[in-house]
Amino acid sequence: MKAGIIIAAAGCAKRFTEAGGEGNKLNALLNNSSVFAQTLCNALTSGLQVHVVTRPENSQVQALCRAQQIPVTLIESSGLGESIAAGVRATSNWQAWLIHLADMPFVPPAVFVAVAEALKSHTLVRPCVSTQPGHPVAFDRKWYSKLSQLNGDNGARELLRGESVHLIEIEDADSQRDIDLPSQLVQRSE
Repeated sequence: MKAGIIIAAAGCAKRFTEAGGEGNKLNALLNNSSVFAQTLCNALTSGLQVHVVTRPENSQVQALCRAQQIPVTLIESSGLGESIAAGVRATSNWQAWLIHLADMPFVPPAVFVAVAEALKSHTLVRPCVSTQPGHPVAFDRKWYSKLSQLNGDNGARELLRGESVHLIEIEDADSQRDIDLPSQLVQRSE
């Protein structure tokens, strides 16, 4: 099965800047690299294909993708749903999509691999920590039409409602942290 990771990196990060952060949070320094660089590194290390959806003005994200020869879709996104739809349409030859948020730099490669592997037996998959659903959220090919038409800021949340989602229990709750505020720019302890 040809599955890949779509990294949604087209948000405006309003909470980050309203809390005193400078610039786009994806470009903020987190230890020795940016939030986005760490997210991209973990996705690439999984061995799965990667496609990034970002804003035209985010030249730092685009430069990192160019350096790694990662395809990019540029979009003036008005919400996560629109970003997901653009990424899915750009990868219409894939058989499955792992939707991942660019501000989640602590998800290890093994989680991507486990989620992709579970897609061989399930149509919807996501990791969870103590029954709390996490990311990435994975969809097999039957979801293409609905994914490619998403809009709004709820991402694919509406598609999951009432559906049977296969959950993979993971131990590392810290891996599910995202970066929304400048105070969260602290590397997790190993």
